[in-house]
Amino acid sequence: MSGSIRSTGLSRRRIGQSALGLAAGTLAFPAILGAQAKAVKVGLIHPVTGFVAYNGQQNRLGATMAIEDINKAGGIKSMGGAKLEALLGDSQSKVEVGVSEVEKMNEAGVAAYIGCFQSPVAIAATQAAAKYNTPFLIDVAASDLIVKRGLKNVFRMKPGFGKCVDDGIAALGALSKGAAKTAVIVHENGEFGTGTAKLLAGKLPLIGIEAKEIIAHENPTRNFDNAALRIRTAAPDIVMMSNYGNEYMLLARTLFQQKVNVMGMFSVLGGGFNYKFVKEMADVSQYMMDTNHWYNPRSATAQALKKRVEAAGSLFTFEVYLSYTAVSLLADALERAGSAEKDALTAALASSTFKADLMPYGPTKFVDGQNQGGVPGVMQSLKGEIEVVAPAEFSSATAVFPRPKVS
Repeated sequence: MSGSIRSTGLSRRRIGQSALGLAAGTLAFPAILGAQAKAVKVGLIHPVTGFVAYNGQQNRLGATMAIEDINKAGGIKSMGGAKLEALLGDSQSKVEVGVSEVEKMNEAGVAAYIGCFQSPVAIAATQAAAKYNTPFLIDVAASDLIVKRGLKNVFRMKPGFGKCVDDGIAALGALSKGAAKTAVIVHENGEFGTGTAKLLAGKLPLIGIEAKEIIAHENPTRNFDNAALRIRTAAPDIVMMSNYGNEYMLLARTLFQQKVNVMGMFSVLGGGFNYKFVKEMADVSQYMMDTNHWYNPRSATAQALKKRVEAAGSLFTFEVYLSYTAVSLLADALERAGSAEKDALTAALASSTFKADLMPYGPTKFVDGQNQGGVPGVMQSLKGEIEVVAPAEFSSATAVFPRPKVS
């Protein structure tokens, strides 16, 4: 899709059929055509090609499902039933392409953007959107720099890497109770992984753990034998990972195959800790833990959406429900604003008290574009399933720590 914007046309057939019928009766009913509400264009910018294409495709799946659901429910009622129309953009995992998509969608009359999965792309794309005062909702992108530049058009429901690190460190400390003394941190070398690793290294001493080594890697990386050797030599109690899906799974598999035994593998924002990983590599993932975005397992709404996604042959990864939630937030703001005018929509988002039914979040409250009610979950892979082990009010299992040694 390089160089082009594509509309989903989720309701185009129905709209087209309706338009044909109206055209036939224009003379008799001239007022009906004028009563049709103008569609609200929503720009979806995700990496649907490139090295994180799967993640971007999952983002797109969640966003387009939400748009379809909102339109089927009658659209934006305060705007005369206006439907949402998705403009599909592919960042290709490249900053400059993400910015180009923003520019093209602006020319197409987009009312708001949703994206971008990768932090570097999100940082540049939101800056580009700010030139036009166009709201930009972050569905997935962890860097806190995104919401620390004073941009009034940026809104992120989910917690960034600062909150995830703080909650992850607290959870690890509660599990370790002083038993773990050392850690090795492995991270991708972009803004997301580097920022997360720096925070982890600074916070680990608060729970009595020293970061013996910090290992950065390129994206993509096809071999982790050298990293595994460095980890074995350092002999840490804990291995912590912050990277994207393919590298996360490859590193985990390499450590398992080389029988690198540690007290725990505890990632923060581990991009590969999902159903695909635990189903396909149940033995590798067993007892691994991650602090990350997760749905509320006690939410009937979340469970129903999970069943729909799985029935269609996809996996209910965090990209799906975070993008679905971002679109739902936008629809709520449009409903309250009664307009897609940019200033009105931005004000409605800034004052939002939206209830994110899918997520284990408190009330929505944006401060400098960051939702203060967003909290991560702490998960563990147990017997081919992902269980929430913290916070307690959303837990589905008790954590196993330390993990049994690999024989």
